[in-house]
Amino acid sequence: MSDPLKRVAIVGSGNWGSTIAKIIGNNIVKFNTFENEVRMYVYEEMVDGRKLTEIINEEHENTKYLPGHKFTPNIVAYADVVETVKDADILLFILPHQFVERTCNAIKSHVKPGAFAVSFSKGFYVGKDNTVELLSTAITRLLEIPCYVVMGANIASEVASGTFCEATVGARNYEHGQMVKGLLQTEEFRIVIKPDTEVIEVLGALKNIVAVAAGFSDGLGYGDNTKAAVIRLGLKEMVKFCEEFFPGHHPHIFLESCGVADLVTTCYGGRNRKVAAAFVKTGKDIKTLEAEMLNGQKLQGPDAAAEVKEWLKEKGQANKFPLFTAVHDICERRIEPTALIDALRYHPEFW
Repeated sequence: MSDPLKRVAIVGSGNWGSTIAKIIGNNIVKFNTFENEVRMYVYEEMVDGRKLTEIINEEHENTKYLPGHKFTPNIVAYADVVETVKDADILLFILPHQFVERTCNAIKSHVKPGAFAVSFSKGFYVGKDNTVELLSTAITRLLEIPCYVVMGANIASEVASGTFCEATVGARNYEHGQMVKGLLQTEEFRIVIKPDTEVIEVLGALKNIVAVAAGFSDGLGYGDNTKAAVIRLGLKEMVKFCEEFFPGHHPHIFLESCGVADLVTTCYGGRNRKVAAAFVKTGKDIKTLEAEMLNGQKLQGPDAAAEVKEWLKEKGQANKFPLFTAVHDICERRIEPTALIDALRYHPEFW
């Protein structure tokens, strides 16, 4: 007797969630191991006088967050997150990390026994007592199921358009990792599975902080030499953070798509860099620029910087990561953007 087909649910429908939905909708029909219907949780909102779920289900397109890209009809939008995850064997979390706890609390009594989760979210979870943990750890704790991660040098619009790119899956369970790879890999979107789950996730969060620094540098009018220094010293802090708090990983993990490739891509093309540059040039605060520039999407870098600052304060090591600390303080307007250069100039690297 054959094994029952696995059901996949996508929790999130922004530009990255919609991109993943487009890929999975096409891929899933190639396998006889997955249910054809893929439910996608959509935060309900009105777009041109119509419900977004209605637009997606009738036009097979997320016209707000991924316009111009069609879904296969097996992608079905749901406004109820509990209905979305009902009977799902694989839960893909593709939400801004600020909403992960609330979503997990809503669905935790409805998750199928034996299911597993995959987090595409980039950031840290800060509890009510200001303790900080990885999002995958928080998801596992809240839902009591394993949680793996997907990170990489992936600007959603480029992935959706089919330009060649790659991503890293962090999973210690070989069978589950292969399932995730099967769902995601295409001729133009190549997937590598590595067991360094925690470090892969940490890199996905930390690179957004460095991208904010790169945006500050651009906004201040510095050139490629300065941005290269931001990227290099930012990478040094990323490596040091992983070595300090998540030892035992393979050092080559930094050379995967989740590492240096994701960092470079985000520092040149991501939303964190763009908004940070505008922060310097316009003098407007981060939240105002997020609302003006991102069409309803959320910015990850400033929040990640605040979370890392809390983490480092808890560990008593904030002075060892001056670039990360400076980004947070600039975002909070405690220091001027020009102080970024002091964080580079007097970095411990040069002591």
